[in-house]
Amino acid sequence: MGKYFFDSYALVELIKINPSYIKYSEEIITITLFNLIELYYAVLRDFNETKAKAIFYRFKECIKEIDDEIIFEAIHLKLKNKNLSYADCIGYVYSLKNRLVFLTGDKEFKDMENVEFVK
Repeated sequence: MGKYFFDSYALVELIKINPSYIKYSEEIITITLFNLIELYYAVLRDFNETKAKAIFYRFKECIKEIDDEIIFEAIHLKLKNKNLSYADCIGYVYSLKNRLVFLTGDKEFKDMENVEFVK
C-alpha cells in the first residue's frame, strides 16, 4: 500500500493532467469501489464511454476492500457533513484507519485532519 488514498477528485485531476497533481502520478493509488464508480461517471460525462471504460479497468486493480466498521463510521460522518458524498466519507474513514493521507481538492475537506488538499 502507498502513502495516499486518492479521492475521486484527485483521480480526475490526474487524468486531466493537472500540473498540481503531477507529483502524485508515481504514487501507489489506493481507492475503494465507490471512488471507481464516481470516476467512471466523471470520465463518461466529460469524455466518452471508450475512455471511461479504459480508465475504469486501469484503476480497478487499485481497489481495496472495506469492512463493515468503515461503512458504519463513514455514514456517521456523512450524517454530520451533508455536503460530502458517501464515497468521500468511506474513502476518508478508510484513509484514517489505514494510515493513509487523504488526497483531494474537494473544498469540503480543506481544513480536515489527515488531508492533503491540492487544487
